Amino acid sequence: MNTQIISPTTLIIDAIPHPVFHGAILPKWAAAAEAKGFDIVGRIIDRLHLALRCRRCGATQKVRLFTLMSAQPLCQSCLLADWRKDANAAGLTFLRRDPAHRHYAFYLAPCGHQVRRQFELVKRMAAGVVSVRCETCHAATEAEEAEARGWHLTSADPSGNPNYRIYTHTACGHDQRIARANMQSGRFSCGGCGKDWPGAASYVYAMGFTLASGREVVKLGFSRDPESRLTYQLRRDNEMPCQILRVVPMATGHAALCAEKAMHRELKQAHPAAALDPAAWQGQIRVKTEIYDGSLTPVILGLLDDLEASATAA
Repeated sequence: MNTQIISPTTLIIDAIPHPVFHGAILPKWAAAAEAKGFDIVGRIIDRLHLALRCRRCGATQKVRLFTLMSAQPLCQSCLLADWRKDANAAGLTFLRRDPAHRHYAFYLAPCGHQVRRQFELVKRMAAGVVSVRCETCHAATEAEEAEARGWHLTSADPSGNPNYRIYTHTACGHDQRIARANMQSGRFSCGGCGKDWPGAASYVYAMGFTLASGREVVKLGFSRDPESRLTYQLRRDNEMPCQILRVVPMATGHAALCAEKAMHRELKQAHPAAALDPAAWQGQIRVKTEIYDGSLTPVILGLLDDLEASATAA
């Protein structure tokens, strides 16, 4: 119990003493309390306040008479139990309410960091609608993504766009506003020292895919970052079997483009039936052309061998 009567004139609720107000308890008050899941312990403070005991948990709390008669009083003890239950179901540990905002509380995340969340958001986490995300750990992840690309995560976007960050290029010290998605995929260049794609180093590649029908297909193309091209642009379904079969480094994007186009011309002349109709891969691979039947894979790999040999000789 969270109440203690220490004298006929004082009632303690949650360690806080309240003066007993001597006055009658009207039958309609008792009926309203019973209908809403409470019993009236007594009148306290003044003529406008009551002490109500929750029939669900037995805890007592101070409630205004107006609240009892016009609304549904909330048992703070039951609320606390529900918040803790929701937190546990969401993988969190309830710590305390946020004194600055009644809709928020502080929780301990599985990683050990403290997070501030809305009660309703925690309910959604508990239901599996959204997942737990720690801002501290997320910031570390973003910093690691930047470091892997040779950049340093400097600050949030000054314009307040949640999709952008300010990064500093480690090599030259240039600060640049970059979308986080582009930092993840590598599809950007440094505005301080970088080159546009025609002058930047690139690759001609061959990639293999297995369509939902089970058919094996092969794609010939070029990209400054084939791994990023496959992961973030071409593949629609993360479960789709696919792999990079071969890459040939080229000095510039322009050279890679010219080599790729020459190979496509050769393939279409020598193997016109091997170029697939886009309907075969529609909705599975994000590209409109440059997909061939898998039987052409050895031929394409042979062309890449020849390209690498000629590039090395040059």
